Parts: sequence; C-alpha cells; structure tokens
Amino acid sequence: MDGVPNVTRADAAAAVRNPLAFIAARWTPAPRTVQRAALAPLVMSVVIVVTGGAVRLTGSGLGCPTWPKCTDDSLTTTSEMGFHGVIEFGNRMLTYVLCAAVGWAIIAARSQKPYRRSLTLLGWAQFWVVMSNAVLGGIVVLVGLNPYTVAAHFVATTVLLALATVMWQRTREGDTAPRPLVGRSVQQLVWVMVVVSALLILVGTVVTGAGPHAGDSSDVPRMPVDWETISKAHAVLAWIVVTLTFALWFVLKAVDAPKGPLARTRDLFLVLLAQGAIGYVQYFTDLPEVLVGLHMFGSCVMWIAVLRVLLSLRERPEETVSGLPAQEYDATSVSMAGPR
Repeated sequence: MDGVPNVTRADAAAAVRNPLAFIAARWTPAPRTVQRAALAPLVMSVVIVVTGGAVRLTGSGLGCPTWPKCTDDSLTTTSEMGFHGVIEFGNRMLTYVLCAAVGWAIIAARSQKPYRRSLTLLGWAQFWVVMSNAVLGGIVVLVGLNPYTVAAHFVATTVLLALATVMWQRTREGDTAPRPLVGRSVQQLVWVMVVVSALLILVGTVVTGAGPHAGDSSDVPRMPVDWETISKAHAVLAWIVVTLTFALWFVLKAVDAPKGPLARTRDLFLVLLAQGAIGYVQYFTDLPEVLVGLHMFGSCVMWIAVLRVLLSLRERPEETVSGLPAQEYDATSVSMAGPR
C-alpha cells in the first residue's frame, strides 16, 4: 500500500492562500458530480422558501425575537420559547445548509476540467445573494416583521432561484456561443412572459403583505392596500401568464420548433394550472395555512419553469477536440422558427 504523501509547508501555505485552487489542483469531479452540486442550491432554495412560509403561517416570525442571536442571552432557542422558537430557529439553521450547498457548487465548478469561469461566477453570485438575504432576514426580525422587508426577503430568494436555475442549466451545456433554436419573434414573446411572471411574483408579495398572515401572533402592521383589489390584480396577471404560455405553445407547434422548448412550455402550462387551482381554492376558503404554503411552493416551481422555458430557446453544444461544435446545423431563413 502506498504511503500518504507528506504535506509540505508550501502546500499548507498554498491551501491557506487559495483553498479553491488547492482543491482544484488535486481533484477533478465528474460532469454528473458538477450537475448534482449545482442542483443542490436550487433544491435548498425552494426548501428554505417553504420553511420560511411555515414560520410565517404558524405565527413564528418572532419566535426568536432578536438577531443574530435567538435571544439577548442565548444563541439558540430555549425551552421557554416553545414551538414558535423551534420553528424560527430551525429555519435560521437551514440557511447554513443552503450556504454549504452553494459552497459545494462553487468547489465543484472551480475544480471542473477544463475550468469554466462562468460557472464559478454563478456560484459566487449565489453566495453573495445568500449572505445579503441572511442580513436582510435579520433586519426583518429587528424591525418587527415589517411587511416591506418581508417582501424584499422573498424577492431576494427569487433572485437566488434564478441564479441557481441558470447555473444548473449551464452545467449541462458546453461553453460555445449560444445558438438560438427559435426566431426573434418567439424570443420576444418569451421575454414578455418572463417579465410578466416576475411582476406576478412581486404583486404576490403585496398580496401577502396586505393579507391576514402577518407571521406573528401579535398585531403586525400590514401594507396599506385593499387586499381584495390587489388579489384580483394578482389573478389577472396569472391569467396573462397562462395566456402567454398557451400562445407560445401554439406558436412553437406552428413553426415546428425543436422538442426542448415545446416540452418546457408544456411543463410550465401544467405548473400554472396546478398553481391557479390552489390559488382559487385558497381564496374562496379564507386562506387556510396549508394551501398558502403550497401556493408559495408553487410560486418557486412556476418561476423555475418560466426560466427553463427561456433557457430552452438556445443551445450551447460542447466543443470537440478541434474546437468546433459537436454538431452542425443547416442554416435556415430568419423566420419565426429560427435555426434548427
């Protein structure tokens, strides 16, 4: 059996000076490992939204009344704080799990051969969003669950979901220049859908901020807007997204688009139908906590599905040894179908 090589003082200095480079010089992950590492922050981002919703829906938002400690005298929850303290502190602890997932994604991306700077940058972007959102979460507690800070907290997580989705997609692509699979008209339609979907999520935070689920058993101020009116505006935006998705599917079928965009559009349509059904049921049943939590989960899945439609409109073939794309395509006219 070979002995373990001695770690020299120079090796130790190099590890301290640049640990990522030190690991990358000694480890090359398989492509599947990198893909799974990129998927981990995406899954954890959804999990932390769901658990954050549980904090709000159980009235545990001030279960730990201060930050960064749980109480002035204790870093963790105490038995006197009961159920609400456990829920709030547990959600805080999941932030560390999310940080670990993002760190694992950064390490895997940095160690991949050949080195792909774009993947590493996407990982670091997620890291800084997580750090900023952790501070924002502390501010939410310190200001007594002000609804505007709570909304900003959720919006920051939506940005994190977008970055994680893009990174996950990029691990399954090459680094060649993106080649469009559809024409410009279809791309513009999808971008409109993305913008309206983002607006739908923003208005959804206002619906929550004006609604009855304040996140604490005490009287927490709400956004000064009429809840019925803003809920109807939210529903109108949802129907616009559904209509755009339906129109996109027909356009893709008409121009004989590749299977990828069609499949992603179909997935989005199914998610929207499920999310809409949950939304209407919760509206007409006085917002039961379980359905509100499911609706928050559906919001994350919907946003991921929208971004996957956008990312499916182009491809990045992996390069061959000669540096040329692995597959060539015949040129076509600049019709709505675009290059196939």
